[in-house]
Amino acid sequence: MPPLARASGVGAAVAVGDGMTQSLSGQRRAEIGPDAGTSGGPVVVVGAGPYGLSVAAHLRAAGVGVRVFGEVMGSWRHSMATGMFLKSTPSATDLSAPVQGGRLADFCRAAGEPELTELTPIPCETFVRYGMWFTQRYVGTVEAARVSAVERAGAGFAVRLEDGGQIEAAAVVVATGLATFAYVPDELVPLAPGGTGPQAAVSHTSQHTDLSEFAGQRVAVVGGGQSALESAALLHEAGADVEVLVRDAQVRWGVRPQLQRPWGQRLAAPASPLGTGWALAAVSGAPGAVRRLPAAARMQLFRRALGPSGGWWLRERVEGVVPVRTECWVERARRSGAEVHLRLGGKGSGPTDRIVDHVLAATGYRLDVDALPFLTPSVRRAVVRVPGSQAPHLSGVFESSVAGLYFTGSLAAPMFGPMLRFVAGTEFAARRIAGRLVRQVPRR
Repeated sequence: MPPLARASGVGAAVAVGDGMTQSLSGQRRAEIGPDAGTSGGPVVVVGAGPYGLSVAAHLRAAGVGVRVFGEVMGSWRHSMATGMFLKSTPSATDLSAPVQGGRLADFCRAAGEPELTELTPIPCETFVRYGMWFTQRYVGTVEAARVSAVERAGAGFAVRLEDGGQIEAAAVVVATGLATFAYVPDELVPLAPGGTGPQAAVSHTSQHTDLSEFAGQRVAVVGGGQSALESAALLHEAGADVEVLVRDAQVRWGVRPQLQRPWGQRLAAPASPLGTGWALAAVSGAPGAVRRLPAAARMQLFRRALGPSGGWWLRERVEGVVPVRTECWVERARRSGAEVHLRLGGKGSGPTDRIVDHVLAATGYRLDVDALPFLTPSVRRAVVRVPGSQAPHLSGVFESSVAGLYFTGSLAAPMFGPMLRFVAGTEFAARRIAGRLVRQVPRR
């Protein structure tokens, strides 16, 4: 199974720095601005997930003024259900530190945690604690105020905050992760009104931290990837009556990693952060080369590489335990009182009906710059898009067509390939972005 960890960014709620967690919601912005740069202002990083923290760590180590806004590991804390694990191996789950000593393994040793091996599923809560430790060690203060607007101002940007503060920024790095881009298929949209709790008719997997609230309910999970399969397992284990609806002909599962592979196997299928095989080794080892491919080839790679699958360690909790219907999709959905009526289509059979209490959409994300509410309309219009996508077209150092505006994480994947969809891409991205900004922005 490819050793993958999804990369996410954040919203805002707490700030972590100087070895302790601090609540900043009641402080004036003037009291928490120690990192302001010289002329042109600091670099502002929007998001404090793996990518935002990695970029900030490299900038601060280089002496560049940087202010980070968001909740540390916010999406990992609030968009993952309790009990979930990373579909990854430890070697593919390291944030990018500017010096040695910032790996997940280093955190485990420092915290007295058990050693993680390739055969150890990593609890999301462990990864969150690693991100908090990384922040304290390499990043420092992360500010809780939400960014409400980013607009051009002279050679830089004016960054407005929801608390009324405003910052002049030399550059802005967008590292907000995936939560903004949650996708619910059109067929399920009629169910959307009514909130996101157990009384709602439909929700996205990113909206839940506790699936036990669906105990005793009939839940249809739509999707065939890790999010769908792990959510189904957790729902079943919490006492829900679950069925998984998968469009593909079969569910794909990862293969249990081999700790010691014969040299012949290593030669035929070299290991990489994305999995084994020469193709994956090539795209993970050279994201910059992926960017130079023709646009059509890049988008093909983006859409086809690393399709939906479940972690090898999850298989025994789903197969033969949770009903899974393949070659099946929702044609229509409507709410009738407290019930949801689904008309299902499928290959080789006529339509069938299902009545459930809730539909859980594990249907992924659609990248779209226009879904970033803090970018003003004039800035969004100025961002050139990747042909065939609403993701930003980026330079080799992750800069968009708007000078000084950078995008990293999943929004960069249509340009740099699948490595940027996962935590394993933080090293490449952070060093490229920081290397550019070190030359552009005055040191403190």
